[in-house]
Amino acid sequence: MDKSIGQLMDQKPMSGFQWGVIGLCFLINMLDGFDVLVMAFTAASVSSEWALTGTRLGYLLSAGLVGMAVGSLFIAPWADRFGRRPLILVCVTVAGVGMVCSSQASSPEMLAALRLLTGLGIGGVLASSYVIAGEYANQKWRGLAISLQSTAYALGATIGGLIAAQIIPSMGWRAVFLYGGIVTLMTLPLLLVWLPESLVFLASRQPQGALHKVNRLLARVQLEPIEQLPPVSASARQPLRVAFAQLFSPPLLRSTLLIWLAFFLVMFGFYFVMSWTPRLLVAAGLSNQQGITGGVLLNVGGIVGTAVVGLLAARYRLSRVLIGYLLLTGMLLAMFVQFTSNLNLAFTLALAIGVFVNGCVAGLYALTPTLYSASQRVTGLGWGIGIGRSGAILSPLVAGQLIDAQWAPAQLYVLFAGAFVLAACAIWGLKARSTPESQPTTTGLTAQ
Repeated sequence: MDKSIGQLMDQKPMSGFQWGVIGLCFLINMLDGFDVLVMAFTAASVSSEWALTGTRLGYLLSAGLVGMAVGSLFIAPWADRFGRRPLILVCVTVAGVGMVCSSQASSPEMLAALRLLTGLGIGGVLASSYVIAGEYANQKWRGLAISLQSTAYALGATIGGLIAAQIIPSMGWRAVFLYGGIVTLMTLPLLLVWLPESLVFLASRQPQGALHKVNRLLARVQLEPIEQLPPVSASARQPLRVAFAQLFSPPLLRSTLLIWLAFFLVMFGFYFVMSWTPRLLVAAGLSNQQGITGGVLLNVGGIVGTAVVGLLAARYRLSRVLIGYLLLTGMLLAMFVQFTSNLNLAFTLALAIGVFVNGCVAGLYALTPTLYSASQRVTGLGWGIGIGRSGAILSPLVAGQLIDAQWAPAQLYVLFAGAFVLAACAIWGLKARSTPESQPTTTGLTAQ
């Protein structure tokens, strides 16, 4: 039944209700973008207040990423057991509470602990929101629906940077956390009323009342009701540890390892760029306000780059698009801080880097669910994200150590540019084992 409903969803035109679900996931990811990168925008102020070294600031920047890794690895997979909707609601609540409490932190250690808590919520919600957006899209628009979630992430981070630049001079960095937490918690009533459970999850897992819920949702997506649900497949009832073990089965082992390697390398480079660029621009001679502006431009570029990935995926092989993004990102990073003496050129490069570096992440999020069945999808994406977060955690720590060792900004950017080139090699290896385009997966995208 999972395949049958999946095929029907693939072939039908998009309805307003389906776009509405994708819009709600867009909102969730906007808030996550704000919540994750608010630490990067407040880093200079936090560091100044507590006189932090580069290494200590690196640990603080990594705290939220540790939480996101743990959430992606050990919380997100429960969405394949209990449903996407309840997990999203719980995790949004955790992230909002963590943000509000962060505004009251009295020491770097307390702020780090609260950033860890916030990261748990964000890590748990990300995989579910991406998957549910993809499961409500048809085949033609699935790539765009998923990549739009990364667009939302970049948009939320952009808004966070603009708010930080306005609030910090008059109200301090704590007000930025408070604002983000309140707005996050204010979305809960909207999600409670309007966010549906995944049709694919209901058909494959068949919780109590599944037939009624499936038919109600089929009516909302303008499909005919069904009389009965099919027998539940053995894979749908398997324990989480079995679902995880199947990621390493012979047909999936190569794909799993390569996509994990790509996630690690891309997140290693991405979080260096997003976390350290505002501060490194200041170190390169720009003002604090100009440094924040550079960080904002990275996310403004991401709004464009992530949307374009989805549009290109509707016409071209997604793996090829992603490889192009990865190689261009590496090239632009190697050039970036060579031009800080020319402010307009530096900001133009920041915008271009934002287009491609965010597009790399969007491409990975769109590609990964195509490798797995519905009963493995959130587990597969969650673990991919979690492995990626280990690179994200390592990234600020490595950068902080190298900064304390007197590495110049230009040297750092060249080092991290190499991560994107290696990630392109990993995706090329994955592409070599792709499913033929004439045999689409149950998600409707070719597993390239």
